[in-house]
Amino acid sequence: MGGDERLRLFLGLPLPDEPRRRLAEWAGRAFGDADGVRVVSPENLHVTLVFLGGRPAGEVDAIVGELRAAAGAVKPPVLEPVRYRETRSVGMVVLSDEDGRATALASDLSGRLERLGVYRPEQRPWLPHVTVARFRRPPRLRPDLPALGPVSPSEAALYTSLLRRTGAQYEIQESVSLGG
Repeated sequence: MGGDERLRLFLGLPLPDEPRRRLAEWAGRAFGDADGVRVVSPENLHVTLVFLGGRPAGEVDAIVGELRAAAGAVKPPVLEPVRYRETRSVGMVVLSDEDGRATALASDLSGRLERLGVYRPEQRPWLPHVTVARFRRPPRLRPDLPALGPVSPSEAALYTSLLRRTGAQYEIQESVSLGG
């Protein structure tokens, strides 16, 4: 990648394999018959910490440096489904954040990346969630919550988002362990 090439970037918490598999199965059942709903593929399920959007590839090393520093200072969060929510274009499972660790990590990253000059914080508060479906019109569903129990991601990652005709494809570029 050239330093001037633009990449769609975000930082997130990859979900462990088993909870990701169960969440994908739940989404398939919950949205399988809904018209105009595209279920997020299992490999794309994650908790977004900071969405950076299009950034020059030359900024990646500095962004990863800030990710390493922030991730090393926080213990793995404990997240658990608490409700389903729809916006105008996505369906999500909102998560509780025991002890606020994921929220603290998102806040720390937001500040670090703002100081680095690669991010402007959003006005709305950060909400721990996993996007499970995308749509053009909300289906106004009220599915039961997935039976995941507590989920504790052990790493944070820098992702690239590649836009495809079939939807976005996310690729982890670099991952770091939480808590050092």
